[in-house]
Amino acid sequence: MSAPHRSLWLEQAHTGSTEAPPLVGADHADVAIVGGGFLGLWTAILLKERDPAIDVAIVERDICGGGASGRNGGFVLSWWPKIATLVKLAGEREAVDLARAAEAAIGEIEDACARYRIDAQFHRGGYLWTAATEVQRGAWAPAVRQCAELGVEPFVQLSPDEVARRAGSPVHLEGVLEPSGATVHPGYLVRGLVRVARNLGVRVYENTPMVELDRRRPAVVRTPGGALTADRVVLAVNAHSAGIRELHRRIVAISSDMVATAPITERLEEIGWTGGECISDSQLQVHYYRTTEDGRIAFGKGGWGIALGGRMGAGFDRDQRRAADVTRGFRRLYPNLADVPIAHDWSGPIDRSPTGIPLFGRLGGREHILYGAGFSGNGVGPARLGGRILADLAVGETDGLAGCALVDGQPGSFPPDPVRWIGAHAVRTGVAAKEAREAEGLQPGRIANALARLAPAGMIPKKSASDD
Repeated sequence: MSAPHRSLWLEQAHTGSTEAPPLVGADHADVAIVGGGFLGLWTAILLKERDPAIDVAIVERDICGGGASGRNGGFVLSWWPKIATLVKLAGEREAVDLARAAEAAIGEIEDACARYRIDAQFHRGGYLWTAATEVQRGAWAPAVRQCAELGVEPFVQLSPDEVARRAGSPVHLEGVLEPSGATVHPGYLVRGLVRVARNLGVRVYENTPMVELDRRRPAVVRTPGGALTADRVVLAVNAHSAGIRELHRRIVAISSDMVATAPITERLEEIGWTGGECISDSQLQVHYYRTTEDGRIAFGKGGWGIALGGRMGAGFDRDQRRAADVTRGFRRLYPNLADVPIAHDWSGPIDRSPTGIPLFGRLGGREHILYGAGFSGNGVGPARLGGRILADLAVGETDGLAGCALVDGQPGSFPPDPVRWIGAHAVRTGVAAKEAREAEGLQPGRIANALARLAPAGMIPKKSASDD
């Protein structure tokens, strides 16, 4: 099998780092974690910080961070844009508490990087939520209004000129700023967390896929070369959750595709994008983009590739046709950088839930098998919060976050495959046609509009308050 195509982040962070060995033979742990991305690593670290005597082991099918955690845009965001969904799921009071906890997780990541000396290039430049076409204007208004009704003001209204200045392009028509938003280098963060986990005594097995899960007590995670028996198992496998029978109807795996320019520090200064803001437009197939410490623009688009069940092929590592489409989006939003070369492109998986908010709980009601999934394109920050939830559940706590509405309580499901795969492709095609016409200032056709209206069923990731 050929090696996966790596993201820019992993090319930079994994070079020279030492991979952990695979699992060979039998092992036992108090808590076995399947998945070595942000969620699995934070769960392990928080368990060891709580009680160093807890024996924790991680099995990871690739290198830690080889999946979504090393392929995303590096946005560290809260859940304030999702406040309407949180209210539906948890009620007003708990929704505010959860959104505040997600915002606090951003600071917790910053603190952990300082404490453990992880040079993750953390930068709190704020999240700029923008309109880049006429139909996108005011997409944030419902979230801003609902937050105000709840007595919180996480967003700052900016003038159109200020939005265009901060974003470095007049194509940005208006927007709001959420100052809590930050960026990180995902590769340096995830590989740094691997080091921290191992230093705390967590056994990490890389290149060790789970091929079977024996759900009896004690549970057994079977791998090609061994077996890991554990009192409790935490499944933190992101989009691969769609291949777990109990979660198949609650997670759909879709792609997010990214490109990165060559370093252009002087050009960024010329256009005025120097504040380190992370930015998105308000499409359904959202464009998201940020600058990097070495002077690049990393630019992505979500929601094109769709997996059948949990089967993700090479196109979830890289798809050059989709990369060309992402590049066209970059050129449209930044016509003033039309001559800037694209130096890297890659893809990655998104674990979309029906609500756009992650799911946590006990697999099939089993107290000893836990899961977290469904971060829906916003996982870097909320994975820290999810790690707290899963660490609490793993030691048997039922109060606080372990008892919140996101645990064992979220409604909704997707149709079974192949119905959802066929339907998702139809919706995706309609959304793409609609938004391509709107980008040109034209009216979409009736069929495209009709298909796009089906998108709130959850097949397309988006960051607006009205996505559910």
